[in-house]
Amino acid sequence: MLSQQHIQQWLSEVFESLNFNQTVGLKITVCNADKAEIRFRWQDKLMGNPMHKILHGGVTATALDTVGGILAIYSRLAKQEIENEFQLAEFTKNVGTIDLRTDYLRPGRGTEFIATAHLIRSGSRVCVTRMELHNEEGEQIAFGTGTYLVG
Repeated sequence: MLSQQHIQQWLSEVFESLNFNQTVGLKITVCNADKAEIRFRWQDKLMGNPMHKILHGGVTATALDTVGGILAIYSRLAKQEIENEFQLAEFTKNVGTIDLRTDYLRPGRGTEFIATAHLIRSGSRVCVTRMELHNEEGEQIAFGTGTYLVG
């Protein structure tokens, strides 16, 4: 059986190898059964409004959806016995977003952004998470809820 540490490492490696995640600069910093966190730094290519130099709303929604999906995957995997990386890959390839709600609270200004997700419900087929996006000064930029198919 794969250890939780091995599963976390595998998820991080796969996640951080994706071209889109590399483009945005997303890095997993926390991943456990109850909480996930990703971080990324400001880059001009992520700008949505050049007049105000603020984060694009799609990047905000992406960060929330991504951190919620990571938590959905990991919370479900923590309840299963995974024997090898093939089983791990088979499980993760079927995970997907069912619903995503994003509430924008203030413009996305900062040098670093931190997206966190907390578990609301983790069932055998569906997982629900609550996500928040803050800047490095702790200002909340957005929050959301995500519903994910996990089984």
